[in-house]
Formats: sequence, structure tokens, C-alpha cells
Amino acid sequence: MWEMNWIAVIGAALAGFAIGGVWYGPLLGKAWQKESGLSDEAMKNANMAQIFALTFVLNLISSFILGHVMATYGHPGLHIAAMIGFGVGLGFVATSIGVNYLFARKSLKLFLIDGGYWTVVYTVMGAIFGALV
Repeated sequence: MWEMNWIAVIGAALAGFAIGGVWYGPLLGKAWQKESGLSDEAMKNANMAQIFALTFVLNLISSFILGHVMATYGHPGLHIAAMIGFGVGLGFVATSIGVNYLFARKSLKLFLIDGGYWTVVYTVMGAIFGALV
């Protein structure tokens, strides 16, 4: 049975949250906002405390499940765990976003921003599990 490493789960969730702060902030924030069709007013009127809290909860869930996936591989090392995370991010998450964006007629640029974010996040989360478990 898999033993929960809460430090890895919380660390991976925090990493996803921190990467999001940079990715959707100074790195690609304005491009994402434009491609998403969100005005400055809409951004100012958002309940950021609620968005951040729920984002962290969702990151906790995803890191918990990724940790469970890692355990099925017998707790791989850093390199293999990062590769598994990359595969999950690109192969499952980004492709799922891509299907939704095709039907919603979202731009390729928005897909690359969002799909790229999740691919990076899962790669880093995988690396954290590989390093800490």
C-alpha cells in the first residue's frame, strides 16, 4: 500500500501555485488576459482570495493523485518521476485542454499558454515526488 508523503504532496501543490504566479503574472499574464478576452476591469473585480484558495485545493488534489501514480512505479527517482510528470502534463492535461479549446474556438496562443503551464507544472511536481519520495 502507498504511504502518503504529505511533504511531497504539499510541496508539489505549492510549486504549482508558485509557477502559476509567475506564468500568469509577469511571464505571460498580459498575453493570457488578452487571449482569454478578460478586460482589466474584469480582472480587478475578481474575488482573488477565493480563486487562490480554490486553486490551491485543486493543486493539492492533483498532486495527491500524481503522488499515487508515482507510487505505482515503485517510487522512481528524480529523472524518471519528472518524465512521468511531463507525460501526464503533456499527454493527458494539455491534450484535454486542446480538445476543449478546439470546440470552443479558442486560439492556439491560449492553448500554448495554458497547455504549456500544465506541462511545466506536472513536470516540476513529478520532480518533487522523485526527489522527496
